[in-house]
Amino acid sequence: MAADDQPVPVFPKPVTLRDVAARAGVSVATASKALNDQGRMTAETRERIRETARSLGFRPNSLAQSLLRRRSFTVGLLTNDTYGRFSLPLMSGISDALVDNGVSVFLCNVEEDPRLGQLHVEAMLDKRVDGIIATGKRIDRHLPVDLANLRIPVIYAFTQPDPDAVAFVSDDAGGARLAVEHFCRLGRRRIAHVSGPASFAVVHARAQAYRDVLAENGLPVTEPLLGAWSEAWGHEAVAQLFDGKSQRPDAVFCGNDQIARGVIDALRERGLDVPGDVGVIGFDNWEIVAEATRPPLTSVDMNLVALGREAGLTLLSLVGGRPAAPGIRKLPCRLVVRRSCGHPLDG
Repeated sequence: MAADDQPVPVFPKPVTLRDVAARAGVSVATASKALNDQGRMTAETRERIRETARSLGFRPNSLAQSLLRRRSFTVGLLTNDTYGRFSLPLMSGISDALVDNGVSVFLCNVEEDPRLGQLHVEAMLDKRVDGIIATGKRIDRHLPVDLANLRIPVIYAFTQPDPDAVAFVSDDAGGARLAVEHFCRLGRRRIAHVSGPASFAVVHARAQAYRDVLAENGLPVTEPLLGAWSEAWGHEAVAQLFDGKSQRPDAVFCGNDQIARGVIDALRERGLDVPGDVGVIGFDNWEIVAEATRPPLTSVDMNLVALGREAGLTLLSLVGGRPAAPGIRKLPCRLVVRRSCGHPLDG
């Protein structure tokens, strides 16, 4: 058979609303009302029509439904988190909240470019999204785009919000408390803190919680060491903590997991056992880092999936006309305990 004589594939025609109505023995209008949960009819009739639609494999026309309900059933997610370190778990939680309600999410990366951000917002408005969730890579910086007065709901998650907006962030101070209190329960008495740059608000929130817990437990407070969010800084900080010091730490609380891994590597190079000689706790619970560290790293998890879920559910409420009180809502962190912090010390 010549190539030109190949049979043309035949695809089955999609099932229409008229097909459902004919099989169920009702009018097209009645079938439409039953499938859209509208109109007056007996529960038996409504369920019979729905079961007929299911058995035929009928898929409603999403555009027609959108026009009928004046909704697109889509939500835009804006972020400048290029690597997805924070936005991807947030998006997972947002999708969990929205998918059961038939709402799709599409992600746009605005980087640090106001013009790009504005283009994405205009595209979302052209697509008539039901709302927008803005998220970033730190909670003390606003995205480089104006989201005020859009006439659709806007929720902020893990980024600085506009005034009078609804925002969700992790409780960084509470997470730091979990780490330092855990060391105290284990019997650690000389707890150091190594964190990131002073320009980050979370650095100061965690450092203050660290000081507060030590003071509450009658333990000596040393000033946190601040540097980069990197393994190299963690390695360097160990030299500052241990070289020529008579009172060396028996625990180090780190501002993120990369710093913690650098700390552990540097301690190993000095012949110190983790957690036998020094316990180490990180922050973020970045599993690709925490689980690959040797020993596996105990870390504070910011519960970003749960935070995203709450943001998504709140946006749904706003879209549905149910008001939400403006303000920043802090969600609790949790401590994921692995081998790097050890067991209670004797004596």
